[in-house]
Amino acid sequence: MIGFFETIIYQPLYNGLVFLAYFMPWADIGLAVITLTLVVKFILFPLTHSTTKSQVKMREIEPELSKLKEDLKDDKEKQARELIALYNKHGINPATGCVALIVQLPIILGLYWVFKDISFDPTATGAMIENGVRAAGTFLNEAILYPVTPRPEYLHTEFLGFIDMTGRSILLAVLAGITQFFQMKLSMPGEKPTLQSTGSFKDDLMQNMKFQMRYVFPFFVVIFAYTISSAIALYWVVSNLFAIGHEWHVRREYAQLKENNE
Repeated sequence: MIGFFETIIYQPLYNGLVFLAYFMPWADIGLAVITLTLVVKFILFPLTHSTTKSQVKMREIEPELSKLKEDLKDDKEKQARELIALYNKHGINPATGCVALIVQLPIILGLYWVFKDISFDPTATGAMIENGVRAAGTFLNEAILYPVTPRPEYLHTEFLGFIDMTGRSILLAVLAGITQFFQMKLSMPGEKPTLQSTGSFKDDLMQNMKFQMRYVFPFFVVIFAYTISSAIALYWVVSNLFAIGHEWHVRREYAQLKENNE
């Protein structure tokens, strides 16, 4: 399984990063990270688009879902039939999100390891050419590079001239947390989640999960993004910004569709 993951996921992504770095202005590894992240996002776009559309529709029919579940809480079989009928009426496939997650997860993990592995020992002999510019051969993994992949002679590891992609950046880590907060806020609109008890265990559990996803998870993103590397933090920022733009586009598209049908 590990060999399959490395051959099918990790190696192509690693070679893609090196390939892009070769053609980036100033061989900027930060620009290569951004570009590779966007390329992968656009490749996965058909899957994520279907999932996002389903999520938007699910939020739209949430009042109907809640009423149906409450009215048929004593008849689970009929409730299941009515839920399926409601999903079909609005063109929602609840399984879409699971399929998309299964497909995306190995690729996301692959990107994580690729960006993590661009770190190297900056004190190694011959590693530093000048400030922020390092000899590529001191840390490129030749064993997994394809023969056709162009090898850059050097890499500019300081993104925008001051953020070292092989180290840590509190700025990028905080930006990762902030963009994660707004991404979660946009994907979970409506009443603010709180920890105040509603008297129902199920409702309290849902409120607790929403609260943690919106307010606690971004905090852990900051810690995680800072602990690992600047490249991971940059990837997280770009991914969140892409998700925010995608969510906004789908919601706008759905609103226009509803307006035209009225």
